[in-house]
Amino acid sequence: MPIVVRPARRPDAPAMCQLLNAIIREGGTTAHREAFSEEKMIALYIEAPLGIACTVATEGEDVLGFQSLEWCDPNWTGDHALPADWTVIATYVAQAAHGQGIGRMLFSETIKAARAAGVKTIDATIRHENTGGLAYYSRMGFVDYHQYDEACAKRFDLT
Repeated sequence: MPIVVRPARRPDAPAMCQLLNAIIREGGTTAHREAFSEEKMIALYIEAPLGIACTVATEGEDVLGFQSLEWCDPNWTGDHALPADWTVIATYVAQAAHGQGIGRMLFSETIKAARAAGVKTIDATIRHENTGGLAYYSRMGFVDYHQYDEACAKRFDLT
């Protein structure tokens, strides 16, 4: 069955939760610490208020991975605030689907959406122990721009 990359929809939420919750349970590769409900998945990824794109890679009914891109929150007052004209990317791929090029397929679609939205800079902040994530974003062309205690901030400039 071919892998299909398309925009995420509400009916994808259960499978997306299953994928992300497995990553959270495994630990060490995401900043998320609490399991996602379908409502939370829809609110934070599928229909994010500042969202530009949320894309899934599917094979039949299975979600193999998903990637989101959203504008930075201009009202964020917490640690590591970014310029309001930057965007933030998040990528999740099922363990069983690693090495199949899912991340590259997702990023190809995300870049199209980013260009259409006029994005200039994408931030990917990855935990240091997430060596696979760090390598993935480097392969996609992201470059390090800041080191935090627990994470490395990488950027991708579209200009």
